[in-house]
Amino acid sequence: MKKLICKVEYDTENAALVAKMTRGGFGDPTGYEERLYKTDSGKYFLYVNGGPDSPYKKEDIKRMSAAKAEEWLTEHT
Repeated sequence: MKKLICKVEYDTENAALVAKMTRGGFGDPTGYEERLYKTDSGKYFLYVNGGPDSPYKKEDIKRMSAAKAEEWLTEHT
């Protein structure tokens, strides 16, 4: 997935996957997935996707600061 945020393109195909977290199983309407990525230029972003009753009802990319990425890693690994 690609998304342009503040004139910066974030692309899951061209970034390094740092870690991922999954809640629920396949077909679970409350289940969701979060994947933390880091670009070649050192920017972090979170790819999210989930079921219709989850916090992420649709596929999206959210940019993150390095501090927030570290916080996410601490909480999810």
